[in-house]
Amino acid sequence: MTGLNKISIHVGEFEFESEGSQIEVDEKFAQFKEEGFWNIITERLEEAKDMAIDSSNSASEENAIPARGMQFRTLVENCSLEGKPEQVLGALHFLRDVEGLDDCPPRVINALFEEANIEPPGNLSLYINRLREKDFLTIDKKHGDKNRFAELTDAGRKHLENKAKR
Repeated sequence: MTGLNKISIHVGEFEFESEGSQIEVDEKFAQFKEEGFWNIITERLEEAKDMAIDSSNSASEENAIPARGMQFRTLVENCSLEGKPEQVLGALHFLRDVEGLDDCPPRVINALFEEANIEPPGNLSLYINRLREKDFLTIDKKHGDKNRFAELTDAGRKHLENKAKR
């Protein structure tokens, strides 16, 4: 069976098959293209390729988050810490109670946010003062009024626990 040619294309619900001589296959394919189906197929293939690339990029970005950042991000998401004050409270809990740090300067807190791919809070003093007013944070008198030594109070821990239960 020399001189027999065959082409088969299947993309989603679109299918094209042709068998015969080179001229017959070429004519049927030209007709298929004229009817606009080829453009639809190539658009679908392009969309599928773009979706695969986007998915791969998203997976790469998620994998690029360091383990520490991913743990903090998980805490923020699981506890539904939506506002910056609550996220700062969560960060202080994470740094002090999970990682065991005694000194949490702004650069350490901001770095934690950046590692989690969460927008850093910026003016930490503002948020720490708000949390102190709500009695969620306290600073031991031996440290004066230095925000870097802020610790969660029982009310602050209870607030995070309640957020986690929702």
